[in-house]
Amino acid sequence: MVALFGTALLLMAGVPGHTETWPSRPVTMIVPFTAGTTSDLLARGLANDLRATLGQTFVVENRGGAGGNIGAAIVARAQPDGYTLLFATTGQAATNQLMYKKMEFDPQRDFAPVVLVAKAPVIITAKPDAPYSSLKDFIAYAMANPGKATAGFPGNGTLGHITGELLSRKARIKFAKAQYRGSSAILADLIGGHIDIGMDSPAAYVPLIREGKIKALAIASSRRWSRLPDVPTVAESGLPGFEASVWYALLVPASVPPEIVAKLNAATNAWLKESKTQEFLANLGAEPAGGSPSDLKAFTQAEIQKWGPIIKAADINF
Repeated sequence: MVALFGTALLLMAGVPGHTETWPSRPVTMIVPFTAGTTSDLLARGLANDLRATLGQTFVVENRGGAGGNIGAAIVARAQPDGYTLLFATTGQAATNQLMYKKMEFDPQRDFAPVVLVAKAPVIITAKPDAPYSSLKDFIAYAMANPGKATAGFPGNGTLGHITGELLSRKARIKFAKAQYRGSSAILADLIGGHIDIGMDSPAAYVPLIREGKIKALAIASSRRWSRLPDVPTVAESGLPGFEASVWYALLVPASVPPEIVAKLNAATNAWLKESKTQEFLANLGAEPAGGSPSDLKAFTQAEIQKWGPIIKAADINF
């Protein structure tokens, strides 16, 4: 009997990636964008905390390209042992499947949700000499001058872009659209007066708003943002229920054991509750989220249902 018990213990010890010992070796967190992006900075902040909390190295690896699909596909094909994670954004977790004709993964089939990490609401800004200083006034201007104003977005199919499509639909206005490669190019043309408004994540825009070099019209969140408390929400500006945020989530390959998912979820939620984390996120234009894996699953589904008709109507595809 004793011999059988000892044999059983040896067999259990020999199982690779046994959930009781996870993590017993370095964990790779794939960020599907380049170094220095908001995704990358958030992922590195979380990885540092997980390293301290779980007592193992968490290595952030940047694998950008195809709207984040290249990095996401790597994780979808990885062993479901908890040693390869995806720090996803809205695109890879939800909206890319609505735009890309060919993808090497299905986010709902190939990933298991862990936790919603943070949201970065889209901010609507305007050139400094614009004849409007609020979103309500811009809507009135666009109604009186259909197609005259030009809006800048950080790339075709980005959340800034589909937020612009949502604004056009909800406010029943028309404006021209210009696609850029990143925030810096949008800011340059806003300051130079080459475009009229911009829609993007807020972090890069805050200093220039405070300096009066561009105008902040509204922020597409459920409440005002502490970094710009005088800027009203889109809902306050006459479009009730209008929210649009780039969001960040931790995902794992679909068959990762639930014990590992639970451990990652608990550690991330604890990190999000720390005041230093909340300050760190605020400086990046984001607000903490958190919750259970089922909360993330429901949120993702709601986002797909919300943005699907907008993307289809705008005929955004790759």
